[in-house]
Amino acid sequence: MDTIVQAGRKAFGICLVALGIQSLFYADFDPVFLPSASSSLPLHVALAYLWSIMLIVAGFCIVIEKKAKDISLVLGGIFLTLFLFCQVPYLLFVDPNGKSLGTWTRALKELAFAGGAFVIAGSYGRENFQPKSAVTSLLVKLIPLGRVFFSITMIAFGIEHFLYGEFVKDLVPAWIPNHLFWTYFAGAALIGSGVAIILKIQLKLVASLLGIMIFLWFIFLHIPRAIADPYGNRGNEMTSVFQSFGFSGIAFIIAFGLYPDRKKE
Repeated sequence: MDTIVQAGRKAFGICLVALGIQSLFYADFDPVFLPSASSSLPLHVALAYLWSIMLIVAGFCIVIEKKAKDISLVLGGIFLTLFLFCQVPYLLFVDPNGKSLGTWTRALKELAFAGGAFVIAGSYGRENFQPKSAVTSLLVKLIPLGRVFFSITMIAFGIEHFLYGEFVKDLVPAWIPNHLFWTYFAGAALIGSGVAIILKIQLKLVASLLGIMIFLWFIFLHIPRAIADPYGNRGNEMTSVFQSFGFSGIAFIIAFGLYPDRKKE
C-alpha cells in the first residue's frame, strides 16, 4: 500500500511541476489559482514567473520527497488562502456570473488542490514532526479537513454533471455509446464518492474507485483531447490532463494513506 501512496504523491507533484511550467510558458497565472482579473495586478508577469517557479520547485520536492510534508502544509495554506480571499470574493462580488455553479469550477479546483496538499502532508503521519511556528501548528490542524476540501469539489462537479448534462456529454469520447447516461453516471459517482469520503463510509473502497475513475478520465478523455488541441484556450486541455492526473493521485492517498485515520501497521 505504501507504493500506492508514494505514487499518489508523485502524481500530485508532477501535476504541480507541469502546471508551473505551463504558467511559465504563458507568463500568467492559471485561473484555477487566481481569477483572470489578476492580470491587472502591478508586476503581473514577474509575479506569475515567481508563482510558476514556486509550483515547479514545490512539486519537484514532493516528487523526490524532500521536505515534502512541510512543503505540502505550506502549499495547502497558500491554496486555501487564495481560494478564500481571492476566488470567493471575486465570484461573489465582482463576477456577474458568480451565482452560477459552473462559474465556480476553477475556484473549486483550487479548493481541491488545497485539500490534496493537506492530504499529502497527512500521509506522512505524526512521527518526528514538530511544528516550527504557530502558523505551522494551525496548518497541521487543517490536515483532517484535506479530504473534506477535496470531496466538496467532487460533489460540486457531480452536481454540474446534472445541471450541465447537455454540455458535459459532448466531452465523452465519440466511441463510447450513450453519452448522457455516462454523464449522469459519472455525476452520481462523484457526488456519492464525495459524500462517502466526508462521512468515512467504506473509505478505502470508495476513494479507490474514485481514483480509478479519475485516472480513466485522464487516459481516455483528457489525453486525447489535449493531443487534438494542446494550445487552444491557453492550453486548457493540457491543464486538464495534469489536473486529472494529480487528483487521481490524491484519491488513492485518501484510500491508502489518510492521516489521522491511518492505522499503524
